[in-house]
Amino acid sequence: MAAQTFAGVVPTTASARCLSSRRATSVAPLAAPVRARRARSNTVEVSAVKDGKPWKKSDCRLVLEDGSVWPGQAFGAKGTVLGEVVFNTSLTGYQEILTDPSYAGQFVLFTCPEIGNVGINAGDMESTKAHMGGMLVRHLSLSVSNYRATMDLSTYLEQQNVVGISDIDTRAITRRLRDTGCLNGVITTDSAKTDEELVTMCKAWTIVGKDMISEVTSKETYEWSEATDAEWEWSGPAKTSTGKDQYHVVCYDFGIKQNIMRRLKSFGCRLTVVPANTPAEDVLAMNPDGVLFSNGPGDPSAVPYAVQNAKAILGKVPVFGICMGHQVLGQAFGGETFKMKFGHHGGNHPVRGPTGRVEISAQNHNFAVDPATLPKEVKVSHINLNDGTCAGMVYKEKMAMTIQYHPEASPGPHDSDPCFEDFVAMMKEHAKVEA
Repeated sequence: MAAQTFAGVVPTTASARCLSSRRATSVAPLAAPVRARRARSNTVEVSAVKDGKPWKKSDCRLVLEDGSVWPGQAFGAKGTVLGEVVFNTSLTGYQEILTDPSYAGQFVLFTCPEIGNVGINAGDMESTKAHMGGMLVRHLSLSVSNYRATMDLSTYLEQQNVVGISDIDTRAITRRLRDTGCLNGVITTDSAKTDEELVTMCKAWTIVGKDMISEVTSKETYEWSEATDAEWEWSGPAKTSTGKDQYHVVCYDFGIKQNIMRRLKSFGCRLTVVPANTPAEDVLAMNPDGVLFSNGPGDPSAVPYAVQNAKAILGKVPVFGICMGHQVLGQAFGGETFKMKFGHHGGNHPVRGPTGRVEISAQNHNFAVDPATLPKEVKVSHINLNDGTCAGMVYKEKMAMTIQYHPEASPGPHDSDPCFEDFVAMMKEHAKVEA
């Protein structure tokens, strides 16, 4: 009997005899059971199918002022909202972006393709509510997976009356915004409104010249006492300064983020937060060691009261301007601001500082200071390496420093945290002179 092979290997004579012996004494195999086949049907019943299609029908539209219409799926609140569409390149931190008052009046399109996967938690809030006008995403995560999450994103948006739209081509819209600049847009779940009507709404609205700060600022003065949690503290100098309350800082609330206050508190500051329209004399009467002009939304040219207060404070105590505060101080220095094509929004913007060190920064602004309009005493300390715009200023004679980005890194990298140390060092130096 010829030897059989397995995987192309011919067995030895002994093994062949063994195989033959086993075949001779083995029991014949049972016949395979015959399975009854179901009669095929031309109809497949799927409970989720509606209107004869196995996917959800579009129930929401984004309409841009250039006439383009982007149908998608609604999540969060229902209704019709109007705002300026910007894109954000951050890969993490959608909750911090959602609750950042600087985004008031804007729709944020996330270039990260999946949003919502970590849900919403109480610890990552940057304010007490959502300020974003609308949320635009490619894909809304179908599940939430994070040990701190207390609810999903759609539920939170519904509670906060923020309209979201998913399943739209965020890549194509981003390219459009980069080519044409920021566009006004309308998100609606109202099918009765025509596209033409929505385009007209877009063209009739503008954020330029609109005072957005008055919509987000605090109504009353309050003290802030919370530092960065020890679990999240990474800075050695902050660890040794927390709780000392060595310097009193008055913060103008143009839409201040909570983590900016936490960082200042961690660096040994006692914080008093005042509404955006608080007169300079009232702030100086609090005898501060320094004054912070915070981040905030909108056009700095629309808040002349903030610029006048900054002018009255300059040279009396050290001041620090962040984002909107940077622009307000730029005007107070005598400079001018302008609206950018599509702004800076994201956590990956390279900035070169005065020492040549490059920081990867978190940014969110549509306006910038024109360095050509600044007096010669003001030095541009930081440059955005993407487009060469002014990202920071120092006015030594007036004890003023500014940056056009978010040093608290919520969300974003921690490269810019030393800015808080620089401000504290300025207050320390001023205290020595005063003594």
